Amino acid sequence: MKKSSKLLALILVLALALSMALAGCTGGGKGNKDSSPAKEYKELTYAKDTVLRMSAGYDANGTGISFTSGIAEDGKLLADGVTYKAGDLKPTWVQIQKELNVKFDDKFNNEKTDANYKTWKDQLDQIDVLSITASQANETGATEFVNIADYLDYMPNFDKYLNDNPIVKLSIMGSTAGNGAIYFSPYFDGSDDIERMPLMRTDWVAKLLNGDGEFTATTYTSTSAPVYTPYMPTTGSVQVDVVKASGTGTEKVTKDYSKYGNIIAKMNEKGTMTGVEAVNMLRTYIDQTYNGYYGTNRADLFIGQNAAWDADEMVALLRCVVANSATVSPEYTAEKEGNNVVGLFSREDNNNQRRVDLFRFAGSLFGVRGLESRQDYLYFGKDGKLHDARNSVDTYEAIERMNAMFQEGLISADYGNDSASNATNKNYIPKNWGFMSYDYNQTQTLWSTDTLQYRAVLVPVAKWYDGTNNDGVYMRFTESWRSVKTDCWAISKAGVAGNQDKLFAALKLIDWAYSMQGQITMSYGPDAFIKVKDASVVVKTKEDVAKKYETFKFNGEDWPLISDGSYQSLQTLTGGNYTDYARLYLGSTISFLKSQAFEVQCTTAVGKQGAALLSNAIAAGIIKHPLLKVNTENMWYTSVPTVLPTTSDETTTMNNFTNISGSSSKYSFTKKQTNILVDMIKGGYAAVEGISNKTEAVAKANEWGVQDVLAMRNHVKENEDDVNGPWQRLLEYYNRITA
Repeated sequence: MKKSSKLLALILVLALALSMALAGCTGGGKGNKDSSPAKEYKELTYAKDTVLRMSAGYDANGTGISFTSGIAEDGKLLADGVTYKAGDLKPTWVQIQKELNVKFDDKFNNEKTDANYKTWKDQLDQIDVLSITASQANETGATEFVNIADYLDYMPNFDKYLNDNPIVKLSIMGSTAGNGAIYFSPYFDGSDDIERMPLMRTDWVAKLLNGDGEFTATTYTSTSAPVYTPYMPTTGSVQVDVVKASGTGTEKVTKDYSKYGNIIAKMNEKGTMTGVEAVNMLRTYIDQTYNGYYGTNRADLFIGQNAAWDADEMVALLRCVVANSATVSPEYTAEKEGNNVVGLFSREDNNNQRRVDLFRFAGSLFGVRGLESRQDYLYFGKDGKLHDARNSVDTYEAIERMNAMFQEGLISADYGNDSASNATNKNYIPKNWGFMSYDYNQTQTLWSTDTLQYRAVLVPVAKWYDGTNNDGVYMRFTESWRSVKTDCWAISKAGVAGNQDKLFAALKLIDWAYSMQGQITMSYGPDAFIKVKDASVVVKTKEDVAKKYETFKFNGEDWPLISDGSYQSLQTLTGGNYTDYARLYLGSTISFLKSQAFEVQCTTAVGKQGAALLSNAIAAGIIKHPLLKVNTENMWYTSVPTVLPTTSDETTTMNNFTNISGSSSKYSFTKKQTNILVDMIKGGYAAVEGISNKTEAVAKANEWGVQDVLAMRNHVKENEDDVNGPWQRLLEYYNRITA
């Protein structure tokens, strides 16, 4: 009897082990991949020097794969020492020709992405690969573009990337029928990393807040009559997690409002005051509310590794900066006598594509999801359904607070003014006119020096309703998280029809771009622009990178160092702007999987300092963000797919709501169009006809079709003749492929 019991137990153990092994083969989780049998892939073979006709670039003049003008004038050669004529392929594409044994025939007309497709849509037999928007690709993909999903068994690099990043795979699904359909290759301007961030003149903050004793100044103005009211509590206390000042480990910091009170409530109670009074009030508030935690380095509340600032504290700081223009920027005061410096601004206040960044920032300041979504204004609730920020009262409450800042003169007076001539960062920063914006780190900190310190700071503490409790959580969260962009490349069915060489060469281009060497070349350009240690090494794995190149650590992995010559020509040709240099001269960073590893090397020392603070906080879990996976435990933390697989009927239905989609949208992100959220920041509800309060703003959004489109996207099948909405179809597909 004992022997049979032991035998039964052994059988059960073996059965359990077998079931776990099988689960490891099919689960798809990162922890199971090593135990799964390696997938065998077929080979993409084609004739040497197969010609690919390309109409592909980034989105502007000169950003295609060939030069539009020669590169040799005035001795300005690139790091490879080659003279390039107009029409010559850029270095990256010369290298790709060699790598893949193909020939590129460049037919790009330097058009914006959506216009590029419109140019070719009636002659797709004349082109093999073209730039297109994701929505255009999905809308006509079934008839016009190759379904890449049919060839994933030939594409080991691309297939692995999609399996490792489920939200990416869901973001590019044009159809969920069967094994799914993928009509385009996605573009990433970096991936799974923070995108936009608050940027401050940190030297100004230190000048106002640091030191012993009281702040004094001989020249100052007065604050405006207060309009902004407290967002944070006025009594009690709030605990927040911070990274320690040393950069290692975390600790809790208490905002104790019983010691001094809410800074905005205190300032508002006093009313108009001098700039000196405002600074000393903020100093006292920091000392007492944080119980001396920041010592005499009070600026660290905003600019330190252990920063814990919130929206109210930022507004108090803006009041101090604007009313002390002569102290923070005597240069501006001398040039613009009687005027105050600008507090908060967008990169181009006269460009709708850039000024929308301020309502994106409002989401971060006031705990509102959907204002910086990967698609429209959508986000997931904990219920797993899509929600839209445009029909949320919280959105308009945040905009009201931004409008209050504008009324106080804390936001640029040129904000939202289409005809403003000087409303750009080129004036705000190098001329010492402006204090703070919400933007990209590398390109916007290029003006920084040892004395002009314009850099990133940590995102603010806000109250977020992330579904973990009914009362919300005071924490840092950013919705600005890199994933699939809306521009992409597609393979023309008509172009490659009947020609397997062309088809396989185009597929190889896409797959190679997701290989380790492909990612490096598509980000850095060819080896002539990189510090090569051993040219004989063939890079196939991440471990090979450090064998071939001189490297540095980026996000915990080895990435190549750019060559000295490349860095010098970057400064000469584009003033240190990596993105312009890569697209205009190298031919890299115009599609596929761009690594930020090149960009971070081109960032100023000041810019790198700010980026390091953010990186530490993200790594420590102090700054939370959406995830590029389906978080079934709490969908609130799942990144919204950049594109949903809508049918042609659904697309037509959405396009019929012209007030919320297309060129006449009231909520546009496009350069020369308008956005009513921008209008409300500048002019309040009076700026939009038919809206006088937040309730009417929600009602108007739904009258224009927001709720109807949202319901269609979320629709759950009710009977046999019914169909699921695009999000439900996508979720159903995800559950099927991961079962």
